[in-house]
Amino acid sequence: MKETSVLCLLFLISQLSCTTNQARLTVSPSSSQFFEGDFVSLSCEEDDSSAEWTLRRNTSKQQRTQCGDGWGKPAGSSCNITLMVPHDSGVYWCETREGPISNMVNLTVTGGSVILQSPVLPVMEGDDVTLLCKTKTTPSNLTAAFYKDGSLIRKQPTGHMTIQHVSRSDEGLYKCDISGHGESPSSWITVTGEHTTTPPPTSTPPPTSTSPPGPTSITLPPSLSPPVLYVLSCVGSVCVVVLLVLLVLLVRRCVHRKTEEENTTYCNIKTSHCQNQPIKKCRGSDPAAVYSNW
Repeated sequence: MKETSVLCLLFLISQLSCTTNQARLTVSPSSSQFFEGDFVSLSCEEDDSSAEWTLRRNTSKQQRTQCGDGWGKPAGSSCNITLMVPHDSGVYWCETREGPISNMVNLTVTGGSVILQSPVLPVMEGDDVTLLCKTKTTPSNLTAAFYKDGSLIRKQPTGHMTIQHVSRSDEGLYKCDISGHGESPSSWITVTGEHTTTPPPTSTPPPTSTSPPGPTSITLPPSLSPPVLYVLSCVGSVCVVVLLVLLVLLVRRCVHRKTEEENTTYCNIKTSHCQNQPIKKCRGSDPAAVYSNW
């Protein structure tokens, strides 16, 4: 019964070790695409201000590097990138030393003259979503053509398009084109059924059309994604719990064996003492043996 209670307690500890509050990574300005030379601020937000979150990223050049390690400038729970370059394109997330992570965001930096401003986080089903096609040097009210999965949706004379009451069917790969200025990179828009911080795909899904994405839209998948690290941390916690269980069982077994040895020693001492006494004094110890000697 005691062993069962110990096992239940250790199991609960292992579950709690894998259950922690996750931060929410936000991007300001809120966009998944940026021009070369733009400023961006990324922040790890959480109710528990005591948690120490580190902002990391995977790019085509480096893997799991943290803010301040050759890129960005830490500012409390935020990281500021003053002058973005195409090499800053990649996947960004927050994590702690224990391993739990935030949502991931996929940022693209282009050296071209056109970007598509689209939601950087998943959008809730039923909401309205506005896409803005921007140029770097001219007003952003030029006629723009919007594409989804390589197919033309429609052209908008004001440079922006609103998708009303989005549904799961609106999920996909979007880009835009402004005649005479160029084409934007492609960005994936995720639609979810509830408010969530589910990370977007870590790699850009291929369009269904033969139309290729923008030349600077390069985002490589992480070599070791943060969810894998989180799972490994949980597995490590479970292994520690298993070792603790084995240790408890070993200690209990040693205590039990020691008790048996003490009882055996006591009996041997009592028997030896009895053998050194006259037969009559031993009658209470072994009546049958005494009767046979009489």
